[in-house]
Order: sequence, then structure tokens, then C-alpha cells
Amino acid sequence: MTRAKISVMFLLLVVMGILLNTVSAKDAGGHVLLLTIEEAIGPATDDYIERALQSAAEDGATLVVIRMDTPGGLDTAMRGIIKSITSSPIPVASWVAPAGSRAASAGTYILYASHVSAMAPGTNLGAATPVAIGGMPSPDKGKPPRPASKDKAGEQGAPEEQDETKPAAEMDTSKRKSVNDAAAYIRSLAEMRGRNQDWAEKAVREAASLQASEALKMNVIDLIAADMPELLQKLHGREVSVQGKKVTLETTGLVVRELKPDWRSSLLSVITNPNIAYILMLVGIYGLILEFSNPGSIVPGTIGAISLLLALYALQLLPINYAGVALILLGIALMIGEAYQPSFGILGIGGVVAFVIGSVILMDTEAPGFGIDLSVILTFAISSALIFILLVGMAIKSRRRPVVSGSEQLLGANGYAVDDFDSTGMVFVHSENWHAKTSKPVHRDQPVRVTGLDGLTLNVEPVTDNEESGKTGEQS
Repeated sequence: MTRAKISVMFLLLVVMGILLNTVSAKDAGGHVLLLTIEEAIGPATDDYIERALQSAAEDGATLVVIRMDTPGGLDTAMRGIIKSITSSPIPVASWVAPAGSRAASAGTYILYASHVSAMAPGTNLGAATPVAIGGMPSPDKGKPPRPASKDKAGEQGAPEEQDETKPAAEMDTSKRKSVNDAAAYIRSLAEMRGRNQDWAEKAVREAASLQASEALKMNVIDLIAADMPELLQKLHGREVSVQGKKVTLETTGLVVRELKPDWRSSLLSVITNPNIAYILMLVGIYGLILEFSNPGSIVPGTIGAISLLLALYALQLLPINYAGVALILLGIALMIGEAYQPSFGILGIGGVVAFVIGSVILMDTEAPGFGIDLSVILTFAISSALIFILLVGMAIKSRRRPVVSGSEQLLGANGYAVDDFDSTGMVFVHSENWHAKTSKPVHRDQPVRVTGLDGLTLNVEPVTDNEESGKTGEQS
């Protein structure tokens, strides 16, 4: 092969490499990344959105679309998602779809924070009032809402019950603070995106909701789209502000790539489910208790340690009430106490009551999807009571029984001498002949009692007639 042919082939390879790289770059920068939120918003959702937006920036995506259908979720997770959206170098469009979906509570905040907010026909948003913390009802809970009053500007403002001039005794202070904070937060998001601030505050203070067509008329959302092709068509040519810079969206002919949660997000979603975290915590505690009560079992300790570590990781991501954790541990301790020191059920009943109350108040939120199911609580309460009061009690009673096998059962056993001997000889104990030593002379067929064991040699002493007659009298 001549040098000229080699040069031509090398040139062709270089050109092909450049073309492939160009096609790959064009494909990487010419797609829309589709994310989906179809459940309550929690730590797993926050992790999924954050890492997906980072991946979109690295892959050079043109646009990220978050398709939502959520009842709401945790405030901390929602704020984490909003921070990821506002700091994203890629425009983010939140889209409530398909028909019948909703963006309630936390979903409304995410819609307001997105560069573009869209809804499909037959969807709704709103009801963004913060839920009560710790499951404690507000003093006004159950009362009919008071009519909203006109503020100085003549627009609909907060309900009368939110009046800051009212004494604290008439209003739940913590609830008022959380509502005011949420109202200011959503107004700031609305101002940043140029959307309806007044209705945003109304959604927080009065739990107002809107359907898609009304939301579009009131400048709560930017557009209505029934499907993805229509959404991309309406987004084309729209100008948005991304990190302070004006960006014109070019969405014609873009490829849509859906990114579903990976194994890490799926695992996080499972273990941060309050019911699963609760079960893991109890399995971990019970496993360690069984391991400590039966050292060397290995299996209960291993399973318990893994479960407890997973539970602790999940609980540190969830809003938990530490008083609830303390009551659960107290309840378990009281049930164990009932097994060790029977108290006619007082400790056991107290333990079950503390266990149930602690489980009910364990989750320090009433956010939808983040409560512990009552059936799970009752199942574990009843099971725990039966396990600790019955099974552990039976195990303890069996330990207190006299030993009936092994070398220990020879101590104190009675037998008789096979021959006469002064120091060493043979005795018959437990249907067996044994070598024996004694400090007193023993006669043939004389009763003896085992006082010790030296290897396979028994230490014995003769039993006097008085001892035998006393023992016979006791038996009679």
C-alpha cells in the first residue's frame, strides 16, 4: 500500500469521526427531557428531579418538561425541587397532564417556579395552604371559614381570621406563621415569573383551586396543551428568562426522551415511604433485641442492623416527631418489662398504649401520602404485645426450670455405692456407674449424694438416715 493511499484513508477516518461527533452533538442538543411526578412529593422526588436536571445540563438538552399529577407533599422536598429549577441552566416547563391530573399544594408552588407552566384540559391546581404540623388541630379547626375582607387596595386579600391584629389566643400562632411564610414564598415565585400574585396568595390563605381554562384566563399558567406535540408547538418561539438571561425556545422537531427514576431513586422512594420506614425501624429494634437475648444467633442481628440503618437514613429525610420515637421505645421497654416482671397486665397495657400513641404522632406532618396507616400501627402493636408478653415470658420461665441434662444435672443427684470404699470407688447414679471420691467411708448399697464433679469422677458424700427420713417425709 502506497503512502498516498494511507494518507487518503487516514483523512477519510478523520472526516468520518468529525461527522459522527457533529451528529452526536446535534442529537444531544436537540432533545427534550421528559420527567414525571406521579405521587406525593418527598425526598425521593427531590433527588430524582435534582439529578435529572444536572443530567440534562450535561447532555445539552434544549428543554426539560416535568409532567405532574400530585396531591402535594413535603415542604422541604418541594423547596429543594424549586431550588433545582431556579438554578437550572436549562428551561423547565411544568405540565399538569394528562386529563384528570392535578397539581395540588406543593405542585402549585412548582408550577409557579417553573420557567413555563402548562396544564392539560380537565386538570386543576391550587389548595396550597400548609397543613398542620405534628397533627395538632388548629383552634379554629372545624369552624366555618369567615368571609374574606377587602384590603386597602380593594382586592381580595386574606380571610378575616388571618388578621395580624387579633390576639394570639384566638389563632394558632404556628399555623399563622407557616401560612404567612408560604404566602410570601409563592408571591415571590409569581413575581419572578410574571404570574398572578394575588391568586397565588389566595391559594395559600384560602386553599383556592382553579381548573385549567380559568387558570389561563387569570394568568396563573402560560398555556394549555392536551399532549406533548401540542405543548412543544405552543412553546416554540416563547421567550423565557433563565438565570437572568432571555432565551427563546426552539422546540420544533425536537426528540422527546423520557427519563424515569433509576434504582437509587426507586429505592429512596420505597424506604422513605412512612409505612416502610416505620416497619424497618421496628424490625431493626426487634432484631437487635433477639440478638442480644440470644448471642451468636447472627441472623436476627444482621437483619436488624441493616433494617435499622435503612430506617435511620429514611427517618432523617422525613419530618419525624422525636416524642413519637421516645414513646415507641418506651412502649417496647414496658412490654419487655411485663415479660420479665409480670404485673397483671399493667406494664403490658401501658406499653401498648405508649406504642400506639408514639406511632400515631411519629410523622410530624399531615402532608398527603406521608402518614402511617392505622392498620399497620395496630398490627405491630398487637404483634409486639403477643411476642414480648407471651413468647419472651415463656422463654424466661423455661430458663428458670431446673436443668435436666448435661453435667449440671448431676450436682445434688442421689445414688448408692456399688462397693465399700474409704476414698475412691464406684457409685451408681442416674442409671450409670461412675468413679467416685469421698472424704467419709461409704458402705455397699449406702445412699450417696453428688457434691461435685472432677472430670469423669464424682465427689460424693454418704446420706444419713435423718436426711433420708426427712426427704421421705417431705415427699409424703
